[in-house]
Amino acid sequence: MKNKTEKSIFIATDYIKLDSLLKFAGFADSGGGAKVLVQNGDVSVNGEICLMRGKKIHSGDTVETSGVRINVLKESEK
Repeated sequence: MKNKTEKSIFIATDYIKLDSLLKFAGFADSGGGAKVLVQNGDVSVNGEICLMRGKKIHSGDTVETSGVRINVLKESEK
C-alpha cells in the first residue's frame, strides 16, 4: 500500500470553511472547483466523506483529497 502525502496548513482563525481550505491548499482554483470536488465525494474530513463545502474545519482536523492528507493546525502551533 502506498503512503499518503501529508501537508500541513496553518490557520490564524478558529476555523476555515472546507471550500476555502481546498483553495488555500491549492487543490481548487476557485470556489466552483472546490464545490465540484466536494459534491463528487472526493473529499473526506476526519476519515468520513464530506458533501458540505461550507463545513467548518478546525485545528486538529484532517482533510483528504487527491491522495493527500491535509493536517489543519493553528498558526500558533508552528
